[in-house]
Amino acid sequence: MNSSEKGTPEQKALGMLGLATRAGKSCSGEFSAESALKKGKAALVILSRDASDNTVKHFMDMSAYRDVACIRLGTKEELGKFCGKAYRSVAVVTDPGLAGQIRRLMSP
Repeated sequence: MNSSEKGTPEQKALGMLGLATRAGKSCSGEFSAESALKKGKAALVILSRDASDNTVKHFMDMSAYRDVACIRLGTKEELGKFCGKAYRSVAVVTDPGLAGQIRRLMSP
């Protein structure tokens, strides 16, 4: 059983982020995420809960301006782990289907 089949909705959403990463349908890190947003490739922006206030404001504003959903999920360490990197404050999912599934998992 993989991480997307068990656990809390947040754990399942992180598992979906890992799936998107393995499928090449995500990018992470501030530079890559900003580039994807500006190019119109972003379907969902994910910010870690412990991201700096400046990073949160910057990406929330950019997401709102471009009408892209933005959610808070996990810690920098967790985002990094599921993106196959060390620490990550921000990740972008570029596939609309996967982005929709993550949003559904995280909606109250």
